[in-house]
Amino acid sequence: MSVVDFAVKFFQDSGVAIYFSIAIMAVGLAIAIERFVFLRKARSDNRQLWASLLPVLQGGRFKEVHHMASGSDAAIGKIVVNGLERMQSPGRREDFDAAMEEGMMEIVPRLEKRTHYIATLANVITLVGLLGTIIGLIKGFTAVAAVNPAEKAELLSASISIAMNNTAFALSVAIPFLLIHAFLQARTTEIVDGLEAAKISFLNVTGRIRAEQQAGHAH
Repeated sequence: MSVVDFAVKFFQDSGVAIYFSIAIMAVGLAIAIERFVFLRKARSDNRQLWASLLPVLQGGRFKEVHHMASGSDAAIGKIVVNGLERMQSPGRREDFDAAMEEGMMEIVPRLEKRTHYIATLANVITLVGLLGTIIGLIKGFTAVAAVNPAEKAELLSASISIAMNNTAFALSVAIPFLLIHAFLQARTTEIVDGLEAAKISFLNVTGRIRAEQQAGHAH
């Protein structure tokens, strides 16, 4: 029996519940692929923008930094713009930090969006698989009660085998989903940590430049 024939027979013998599991798997895969692509792009865009902003920022060319950051869709651009706009009025480092933190509060939910659904779907598909198994066993025992003793063992064995298909399929989907969820969570945390590091670098550089400018004016 080929793999395709085995798969077709597997699904044909698994009852109605397997189709709900397939639908859940399709939704989970769609979310996982979309999140992976989104986070990969966000990570790349942030790194590229910060690499181009940092030398300009260190040179004290704040207007140029603002123009570059506001023209980018990268998350770090939003944070830098918030910080630069707050710097137009006098304030302490904590004030600039709070302004940039506002940008972070807008960005982080977008990074975490829909990722938690993958873990939820992993749990749901496990329960759906268990439900399919129980339904299969109920059908099997009901059918066994209506046949003669010679056929009972064979029919019961087939019913149990069919019922187990649902749990086997559900677990084979749920386990990768949990691993994918952990991976996406780790990638999201990595991006957020990168944004936090860039924010601190921005505050340190701008604080040093402002201090130098104030010292120059004093002289």
